[in-house]
Amino acid sequence: MRFIVIGAGRVGVRTARVLREEGHDVTVVERDADRASRARRSGFSVVEGDGSHEDVLARAAVERADAVGALTGDLNVNFAACMIAKHHGCRTVMRIDEDYREEIYQKYADEVDEIVYPERLGAIGAKNALLGGNIRAIADIAEHLQVLLFTITEESPMRGYTLSEVQLPAQARLLAFGKRGAPMGIPFPDDSLEAGDRVAVLADFAVLDDVRQLLVGDDPAGTLASAAGAGGGN
Repeated sequence: MRFIVIGAGRVGVRTARVLREEGHDVTVVERDADRASRARRSGFSVVEGDGSHEDVLARAAVERADAVGALTGDLNVNFAACMIAKHHGCRTVMRIDEDYREEIYQKYADEVDEIVYPERLGAIGAKNALLGGNIRAIADIAEHLQVLLFTITEESPMRGYTLSEVQLPAQARLLAFGKRGAPMGIPFPDDSLEAGDRVAVLADFAVLDDVRQLLVGDDPAGTLASAAGAGGGN
């Protein structure tokens, strides 16, 4: 496949490198001369210029691209580039950064195929390391909402109960359930919770600790509260 990556910064170059290693044709667009030179020295085909300008993307052969990743640190550039690429029938991926707010998703999500927030993805990885083996963050849905995967422990207050008997806080919702070693699926009221079973929950940050105590048990280290707090911002 043929990809255009706009932005030869940290995120853009790493993305381009992964695509190239998988055998794809990658063109990098970068307006900064020094960054463009570094990308060329790394072996990439580079078009120098502002990726929000149609003539620059034309030089990158946008009409033949399968997808365009607008991965600069400038939201306006990224959005404009995605709109041009969409006009040419490309799949579009737009990066947002420190200006992350829920309204950005609401404003732009319908205009592009995918929005990525690299810092938030990194925060999820850090939180998973902090949370340990029984709790894993799957996705941040908004500034205050997160999907987590809980593994039921021997110490879980809900072990031996059915899902219909689990009373989650009002700001939490059960999304999926899986028995130990089995795929996740639709949760049914009569499913019983045993050690090793997994439960996916959508919850507000404010009630994550309550959900953890209910499904996993006591957490003397307080890691969930600490990690949730680290991920709730930018």
